[in-house]
Amino acid sequence: MALLMRGLLRSGWHPMKIGFLGGSFDPVHFGHLIAAQDVLEQYKLDRLILVPAAQAPLKPNDVKSTAEDRLSMLRSATEWDRRLEISDYELAKGGISYTIDSVRHFRTAYPQDELYWIIGGDQLPLLHRWREIGELARLIKFIFLERPKHPTKPHSEIPGLRLHRCDGHLIEISSSELRRRVQQGRALHYFCPQKVIAYIEAKGLYR
Repeated sequence: MALLMRGLLRSGWHPMKIGFLGGSFDPVHFGHLIAAQDVLEQYKLDRLILVPAAQAPLKPNDVKSTAEDRLSMLRSATEWDRRLEISDYELAKGGISYTIDSVRHFRTAYPQDELYWIIGGDQLPLLHRWREIGELARLIKFIFLERPKHPTKPHSEIPGLRLHRCDGHLIEISSSELRRRVQQGRALHYFCPQKVIAYIEAKGLYR
């Protein structure tokens, strides 16, 4: 292994910086996509992987459409952008999507790379409730999104937590709000990419 690493260093190899952005993406909207771009640019990531959850542990009622539909909407929203990738690991695994399971999976897949889990600033006070947060802090760094010039939200002291701030263009859009708009017969224009809106309409989602 030491000889391999020396050879890689001589050949100019360097660890990649890979970010992971999880969520229900039900539906994906411009808030998600702008957040992904902000982190990509500010942290000069080599890759950013979107990780749709089968079921979020702290939001048990957050998923209304099928894994297939959510994956199709994500692909429709991002297929033109080579900077963004999608992992269906949590969807294929099924059940409750605990971040620690996903991070162990990605750490095994990318053992030599620098990994970042991206969260909203509103998650900081809840981090201590995440499953095996001490082990998570050891395995991966965290990037949290916050508005420029806004103070950092408080968070529980977690030993070893490596926390990085990203000043982003945070937009007040929630997927639950968009689902309500559909139920009320209101348009999703300017909230979601047009291909996502077309998919929702064609499938009759959220009605």
